[in-house]
Formats: sequence, C-alpha cells, structure tokens
Amino acid sequence: MPERGASIRVLLADDHAIVRNGVAQILNEEGGISVVAQAADGAETVELFARERPDVALIDLRMPKLEGAQVVEQIRERFPDAAIVILTTYDTDTDIERALRAGAKAYLVKDVSPQDLVACVRAVHAGHTWVSPKIAAKLVAHVTNVRLTRRELAVLRLLAAGNSNREIAAALGITDGTVKIHVTHLFAKLDVTSRTEAIATALRRGLVRLD
Repeated sequence: MPERGASIRVLLADDHAIVRNGVAQILNEEGGISVVAQAADGAETVELFARERPDVALIDLRMPKLEGAQVVEQIRERFPDAAIVILTTYDTDTDIERALRAGAKAYLVKDVSPQDLVACVRAVHAGHTWVSPKIAAKLVAHVTNVRLTRRELAVLRLLAAGNSNREIAAALGITDGTVKIHVTHLFAKLDVTSRTEAIATALRRGLVRLD
C-alpha cells in the first residue's frame, strides 16, 4: 500500500453533487487515493486542475459551461501529460471516440463497479489506458463503419426530428427525389430497413440527439 504522503490526488468533476459525493467516498476509503478537489461545471474543472495539479481527473461528459471533451482538450493543451478519465452515463460511439481523441486516458460508464473504478484510477496514474471491453467494442464498431456525408447527416437529423421528405427537402433546399436518394443511402450505411430503425441506430451511435 502506498505511503500516506504518496496518495494519488484526484479531481472530480460532475454537475451532480450526489454523484461527486458517492465517487469521493469510494475513492477516499481506498488506501493511497484521496480526492483533493471537486468541480460542478466545465470551466471550474479547468481552473481547479490548473490550481491543484491532481494526479488523475475524473470528468463527466455533459456539464454546464464546457462539455467534458472540451475540458479534456483545454487541460491537455496546458498539461500534455494530464491523466484524465471520463466518467459518464453516455456511451454512444461518437461520445467515446471524441473523448479519447481529445486525450482522455480512460472511459468509464457510471454503472462501473467500485473495484473497477479504483483499478482504473490506479492504472491511469501508472501511465496506462483503461477502456472496458463493452466500450472498446463500441469504439471498434464505430471507427470501422462507413462515414456519413455531411448532407446525409443533415437528412438523418431532420428525420429524427420527425420531418417528412417534403419538409426535409424544403429545409435543405433540395428536391423530394434527392431526399429519397439520401434516405436510401442512409438505410444502406446504417444497415436498417425503416425510418424507426434508422433513428434508433443513429441515437445509439450518437449521430443524433433528441435534446
């Protein structure tokens, strides 16, 4: 067990106090780990990281002021060796890829066990990355999929918002026939056969959000 003075210093960032308190309790009860700062929004996270210089930061993906991926990017610009873990309820393909591309060393979903949470903190502090098999499978599936064009993505988002082909055509300044072509391509790329399936798949992969 690490000596008392050699504790892994952790920063927690989540806009829900109950989540921060629960995670802090798990980590503080573990020998050799101590939570030294807590932030409730993205901007505060960046400020606290610069001030406290924690060994590991656990950051939520959705926060006020700055989202998690933006926080990771800003911290890594100033502190390239920062060890950052994303701890979130969101596990869509796009969220995972964006966070890891921004420089996060690990990606955890909030149903993670206390044992794995602690193990992840220790692994990241030791210079390793940590991605669960479930998250890794999602990431591989995402990066190996055919990418949608900008226009196809626009059509998909309008579909998800409940627009008809005619409404999509009017919104994008294209013909109904062109919309049908884009929808056909979308179905093929997403490997679906209906609008309902297309929307469900797009939501699961993080291509669209129903805010």
